Amino acid sequence: MRSSQEIVQAGRQVFPSPDFSSNGAMAAAVVEDSCAFGSTKYFLLCGLGGFLSCGITHAMVTPLDLVKCRLQVDQAKYKNVVHGFKLTLKEDGFKGLAKGWAPTFLGYAAQGMCKFGLYEVFKVHYSEMIGEENSYVYRTALYLAASASAEFFADIALSPMESAKVRIQTQPGFANTLREALPKIHQSEGLNGFYKSLVPLWMRQIPYTMMKFACFEKTIELLYKYVVPKPRADCTKGEQLIVTFGAGYIAGVFCAIVSHPADTLVSKLNQAKGASVGDIVKKIGFMGLWQGLGPRIVMVGTLTAAQWFIYDAVKVFFRLPRPPPPEMPESLKKKLAIQ
Repeated sequence: MRSSQEIVQAGRQVFPSPDFSSNGAMAAAVVEDSCAFGSTKYFLLCGLGGFLSCGITHAMVTPLDLVKCRLQVDQAKYKNVVHGFKLTLKEDGFKGLAKGWAPTFLGYAAQGMCKFGLYEVFKVHYSEMIGEENSYVYRTALYLAASASAEFFADIALSPMESAKVRIQTQPGFANTLREALPKIHQSEGLNGFYKSLVPLWMRQIPYTMMKFACFEKTIELLYKYVVPKPRADCTKGEQLIVTFGAGYIAGVFCAIVSHPADTLVSKLNQAKGASVGDIVKKIGFMGLWQGLGPRIVMVGTLTAAQWFIYDAVKVFFRLPRPPPPEMPESLKKKLAIQ
C-alpha cells in the first residue's frame, strides 16, 4: 500500500493544480490554497459544499417537485403541470406548495454531503489504484466508478427522508410535517418503511449521479477546449463559475432522462403500501413510467446546474485547490512519441 502523501501526489499528477504563467503567480496560487488536494480537510469541505448545494437547491424547488410527484402518482386527478399547480393552490393554498420542504432539505443535504464528499475520496483513491496513465486514459470510467460508489452510500442517507417527503406530498391526511410523518411511518411499517424504496432509489440515483458527474467532467473539459476562448487558469473566478453552471445544466438534462422511470417507481412505491416494483409497472405500463418527464427535465436541469455552481463557489470561498481539466502525463506523451 502507498502512503497518503503518495496517493495525493498521484491525484495531483492526473488532476493537476492550476498552471499560472510568469511573475510568481503559481507560487501565489499555492499559498492561497487553504489545504492540500486530497487531504482530510479538503474532503470534509467538499462534503460541506455538497451539503449546501443539494440541500438548498432541492428545498428551493419543493413546489415543482410536489406537483411532479402528484403527476406521477395520480394521473387522473392531475392532468399536467399547470393543472397540478392550479389544483394544489385551490385545495391547499400557497402554503400547500411548500409541503415536504423539511425532509427535502434534510434528506438531500445528507445525500449531497455523501455524494460530493465521497466522490472526491473515491476519485483520488481509484486513481491511485489504477495508476497515473490509466487514470488519464480511462478518466471517464474513473468518474463513473467514483460517482456510483459515492451514490450507493448517499442514498442510504437519503432514503428515510425521501419516504417521509413522498408521503407528505402525495397522501392527503397522512401528515403535514416531518415530525408527524416519521413516527407514523415507524409505527405502521417499522424500519422497512424508511428503506423499502431504497433499491428503486439506487436505480434512480446511481445512473443519475454517474451521468451527473461523468457528463459534467467531460463537458467542462470540452468547453474549455473548444468554446471558452482562453485557458481556465486565465479566466476569472466569475467566468469559471459561469462555465460550471453551463456544464451543470447540460449534465442535468441527461440526468433527468436517464433516471426518470426509476423516479416514478420511487414515488409510486412510497404512495402504495405493500406494492412491488412489478405491481407498479404492470399497473401503469411503460408509458406511465415517463409521466412528468417535462417538469423533471426543467427541475433537474436547473437543480444540477445550481448544485455545481454552489459546490464550486464553496470551493472558491474556502480556497480549496480547484484543478483544471486533466492533462496527459509526461510519461504517456513520451510513450506515444516513441510509437
